[in-house]
Amino acid sequence: MKLVPSWLATCHSASCTNTSSQNTPAPHPRSVAPTLKYFSDTVSTCSDIPSSNNYSYSASSRDFTGSGSLHSNLSLQTLPSIPSLQTLIPSSESQISISYVCITSFKPRHHVHVTSLAISASNLLYAASGNEINVYDLTKDYEHIDEFNGGDTSSGSVKSIIFCGGNVLTAHQNGKIKVWQVTENKRHKLLTALPTVNDRLRRFAQPKNYVTVRRHRKRLWIEHGDAVSGLTAGERLICSVSWDKSLKIWRPSDLRCAESVKAHDDAVNAVAISGDGTVYTGSADKRIRVWAIPSGEKRHSLAATLEKHKSAINALALSEDGSVLFSGACDRSILVWEREDSANHMAVVGALRGHGKAILCLMNVGGLLMSGSADRTVRVWMRRGCEGGFCCLAVLEGHRRPVKALVALPATESSVLRVYSGSLDGEIKAWELCVHFGYKSTCAGNYQ
Repeated sequence: MKLVPSWLATCHSASCTNTSSQNTPAPHPRSVAPTLKYFSDTVSTCSDIPSSNNYSYSASSRDFTGSGSLHSNLSLQTLPSIPSLQTLIPSSESQISISYVCITSFKPRHHVHVTSLAISASNLLYAASGNEINVYDLTKDYEHIDEFNGGDTSSGSVKSIIFCGGNVLTAHQNGKIKVWQVTENKRHKLLTALPTVNDRLRRFAQPKNYVTVRRHRKRLWIEHGDAVSGLTAGERLICSVSWDKSLKIWRPSDLRCAESVKAHDDAVNAVAISGDGTVYTGSADKRIRVWAIPSGEKRHSLAATLEKHKSAINALALSEDGSVLFSGACDRSILVWEREDSANHMAVVGALRGHGKAILCLMNVGGLLMSGSADRTVRVWMRRGCEGGFCCLAVLEGHRRPVKALVALPATESSVLRVYSGSLDGEIKAWELCVHFGYKSTCAGNYQ
């Protein structure tokens, strides 16, 4: 996706009203695509958003002569020493227009909090709701095709869902990581739980394999002692983080735990991994730590500690090339970190402000950064190419509770990005975003 060095205005909001059953998603209006509309330097509108029989759409316009909706007094009070990277100054040399629409919304069967979303390579949408995972076929108008783990109430809520080696991995409140096999009829069968029985048998007899978790209580170092809050997978490793303050690294080949480190002084809430195997962990201790394998070594060790946030870190996201790290925290700011040429770690370059409450989730896809917040909105950010700043393209509104999960289906040849947001209101919303660029400047950069 081509990015341009500046922007014009922000399309403020789009809302939808569902007149159909809450449990059944409305038909996707395939015959009508969202219409792009250019915005003036001061006022933006979305009057050309299409409608269907089951939904009505509305949008509001706003004059951006001052701070507008990009900023809030609360967010500007946080981290005052870190400069804001977004700007409200439009450029006469470029034009960016965006239109977005909520095409449908639906709820899992038991209507509890949506805590995690994921999309598989076969276009299946996985939605964690309480202790169960619901699966929807995106190629068949969100047909509900499976529901699993619902019978295991002892596992607690599902915190994260990832895919590795053709299997589905889920992280749970009770400290377990479950591995599921997808059958030919798209049903899900439990293969094992991590650590595996074989892994436990290899280690249980030796006292050196036990760690003290509290007075008079020990456990194997391969076990998580509290909720597994995050999962991520690279080409050669699976990473899990937990409220027990640890980072564990698993081998995809045999699902054995290869490493375990006490990563932080408080609960670890987020984890991300770059293409070169560098691991980033974010914690309630307000720190981000960077873990890498030194030359000639076989295990990860602490490479750097990033300290700028003033409250618990909830979310991390990396650019596709791993050169930029985004971190979201309870201080309502998204910090942008870039790799320094002189060192193999990140340095903060600025903050993205605008959310009125804690940042709960981040996602970087197709050159766009998306953030979900406890203020019940999703913001869409884009980098301004050569100049290094960012602009907020849109604020997606409609959820009634904090937005906890985001996932996207990459844009096809139609340049329409499909985004799914999950909220603690128990609802999943599907959005379509269209971004169009018209520019005269020759300074246009690619941002991944």
